[in-house]
Amino acid sequence: MSITLIIIIITSLISINAFKNASLRGKLIFNPYVIKRNNEYHRFITSGFIHGDYIHLLFNMFVLYMFGTYVEQVYSAVYGVIGQVLFVAMYLLGIIVSDIPSFFKNQNSPYYNALGASGGVSSILFSFIIFDPTRDLCLYGLVCFPGFIWGALYIIYSIYMGKRGQDNINHDAHLYGGLFGIVFTVITVPGVVSNFIEQLKTFSLF
Repeated sequence: MSITLIIIIITSLISINAFKNASLRGKLIFNPYVIKRNNEYHRFITSGFIHGDYIHLLFNMFVLYMFGTYVEQVYSAVYGVIGQVLFVAMYLLGIIVSDIPSFFKNQNSPYYNALGASGGVSSILFSFIIFDPTRDLCLYGLVCFPGFIWGALYIIYSIYMGKRGQDNINHDAHLYGGLFGIVFTVITVPGVVSNFIEQLKTFSLF
């Protein structure tokens, strides 16, 4: 069984349990005020294993499965078993790093909460784009762009929506999770930058 599938199973089981257990959800959710006051830093990670509803859970796990399997295989091919450890590290650190800006921004706001695996999933997604930048990615299976174009648009969108702040989505987590995935991949996989550039050189829209 792949590490990606194991993460999906664990996340799904915890999330579904938290749907029915408000107390568990309260103990795991990301709340910067509580973290700062009670030193409950475990929430940086545990919040990535609970979701708002079934649609939120399904979407994150679907994206993780679609791209995580590929990224995991690349890391395993390069490093063997250590590659699987690096893959898990990127995912978990993506969850943590993506919440750091929200922590500093909202540490004095008792009612601010965030949850979901989006930071880790974004890390994996952007790692995939670095590995295979010209492969088409499709939004809802309808609008398709090469990965590097889709990634650039996604970053611009996340920055714009993060500044607007008029919905209940943590766009900063998407942004910083994705950027972390890029940095982590570049640092840990030799030759990935040159491979990325070579693929772009041979790319043509027509």
